[in-house]
Amino acid sequence: MANTRDIRRRIKSVKSTKQITKAMELVAASKMKKAQNQALAGRDYAQVINRVLVNLTDVSEPESHPLLQVREGDRELTVVISTDKGLCGGLNTNLMRAVTEASTEESSYVTVGRKGRGTLARAKKDLLADFPVKDPVSFSEVKPIAKFITEKFKAGECDRVRVAFTNFINTMRQEPYLATLLPITAVQLTGKREYEGMGAEDDLAEVYQPSMRGAVYTYEPGASSVLDKILPHYLNYQLYQMVLEARASEHSARMVAMKSATDNADGMIKDLTLEYNKVRQAAITGELLEITTAQMALE
Repeated sequence: MANTRDIRRRIKSVKSTKQITKAMELVAASKMKKAQNQALAGRDYAQVINRVLVNLTDVSEPESHPLLQVREGDRELTVVISTDKGLCGGLNTNLMRAVTEASTEESSYVTVGRKGRGTLARAKKDLLADFPVKDPVSFSEVKPIAKFITEKFKAGECDRVRVAFTNFINTMRQEPYLATLLPITAVQLTGKREYEGMGAEDDLAEVYQPSMRGAVYTYEPGASSVLDKILPHYLNYQLYQMVLEARASEHSARMVAMKSATDNADGMIKDLTLEYNKVRQAAITGELLEITTAQMALE
């Protein structure tokens, strides 16, 4: 049985760890709130840009733009959005498991975040580029990533571009998500996706009604010219929104993990305190027995 000095030392150590995890929990909670607000701020804009693009694809020839062309090959480029730091539960593990299950022999990768880059490098995957993105996320930092994958797709070096990220659902729930970014299809444009920050209360039925398609907007100088300008911006926005969702998921998972660690520390302190009291009581009882025995012997 451990003596009281060892138990006091362990209690002190656990209390120090608890202070650290509590501080990290508060920092993660603050960052989570900011990241969540940032991720949900684009909800109205998502509705407008989807409405415009649905109309543009109706009045334009899809084959005329390279980003709308569907190819038959299997060469796939995957953008993996992970975290730079750990201590966020199984967030990165679940994401990389989903990426591994969906990978093929012809898959290549672009990473955002050190954790994903390290995992892919250890697995000896075809890693083309790595892009650092600071926190909080700025739109300008995401544009080079969208430009890089767009150039790869236009050059014919890949037939499909997908993005792997963690979709933020709520504070307690984050799920790995793989979304096809290129080629842009009508299904994607009219699809209602959670990572765009839309909840069940957002009814977009009027966006996709046939009566509103093809005769709502007048484009100058022409629909094709507008499509050439708006599609790259659409890609930038979609990728930006995915990075925001990944950051909101990261801070939420870290806050939950640190709260769990703090609660566990409280439980350990209680157990150690109880053990300390038992050991001390046993020591006191033993000393009293020794005194009583000595007194009886003297009598």
